[in-house]
Amino acid sequence: MMLEVPIESVKARAFEVPTDRPEADGTMRWNSTTLVLVEIAAGAKSGIGYTYSDRSIVALIVGKLGSIVRGKDAMAPEAVWMAMQRAVRNLGREGLAANAISAVDTALYDLKARLLDVPLVRLLGSYRLNVAIYGSGGFTTYSDAELAEQLGKWVADDGCVNVKMKVGSEPDLDPHRVQVARRAIGERASLFVDANGAYSVKQALELAELFACCGVEWFEEPVSSDDLEGLRAVRARAPAGMDVAAGEYAYTTDYVRTMLEASAVDVQQADITRCGGVTGFLQIASLCEAHHIDLSGHCAPALHLHAACAAPRLRHLEWFHDHVRIEHMLFEGAPMPRSGAIQPDLSRPGNGLIFKNADAARYAI
Repeated sequence: MMLEVPIESVKARAFEVPTDRPEADGTMRWNSTTLVLVEIAAGAKSGIGYTYSDRSIVALIVGKLGSIVRGKDAMAPEAVWMAMQRAVRNLGREGLAANAISAVDTALYDLKARLLDVPLVRLLGSYRLNVAIYGSGGFTTYSDAELAEQLGKWVADDGCVNVKMKVGSEPDLDPHRVQVARRAIGERASLFVDANGAYSVKQALELAELFACCGVEWFEEPVSSDDLEGLRAVRARAPAGMDVAAGEYAYTTDYVRTMLEASAVDVQQADITRCGGVTGFLQIASLCEAHHIDLSGHCAPALHLHAACAAPRLRHLEWFHDHVRIEHMLFEGAPMPRSGAIQPDLSRPGNGLIFKNADAARYAI
């Protein structure tokens, strides 16, 4: 049995990667994505984790959080997680602080698994070693041809049985765009839509009926995730066979508990880069199990993979275009889909990822 291994160093760097073309959803536009990488060293090993956030959290990670983490036991990431939560009490646990803690926590679990020379999934335990994915993108900036091509490739090339598109920028155009998507994937896959909170309750209910005519089975954030009453109203009146999903902006287990107790969703989402890392994600997984609600991982599929295997009621992971592209650009060992699923590489220790420093240098902030 390995004794206590003191953490020696905590490093963080930010990288801004331009998108391959302009992107937008129902409430936001962007042309680049920022990845913040954390590296933690102990016992001649190094673990990596990351989040998609703002460059400003680098100072928080190496400063306030680093002062808490250094000297702690690398074999006890849960205890370090609790210390970090207490350290940001006066800053606020949500938002940027939660992103920072998430990146550190995922690095800590990777480090512990590497110190033990085992894949992270073996450290966490598993309900499965094969995780379903759904293709996700279909941004509202795409032309009909671009939308059809992207969704069609996820089905034809990656074997996805579910694909998701963005809606909400121009509600009047959304029924047409959904029809374009349905023609592109035929009956081979289920169609999901994500409004990112762009609609009112009445809009969402009206459009849900129109979307149902095209076989839409998943309506994500039809209204703001903060509007639990509105989500519950849409869920209660949505067409049969259409699930309402939300929760990607959950930074704490309290947020998820409140959402579940409000009966606001059919599927609870959580993002390991926001919700407190592996520790927070598995806490949320336990809440979902207790409420008999499925969990779906939001974005960052390479980072979610091992923890997703350890979640009892996991439905799938989001194969999000931006993050899949970045993870394959910047990390050796990023998973490749096979028959609509990804699986951990059991021949690699930790999370199986190695950062490509030379390839990433051009994007360093």
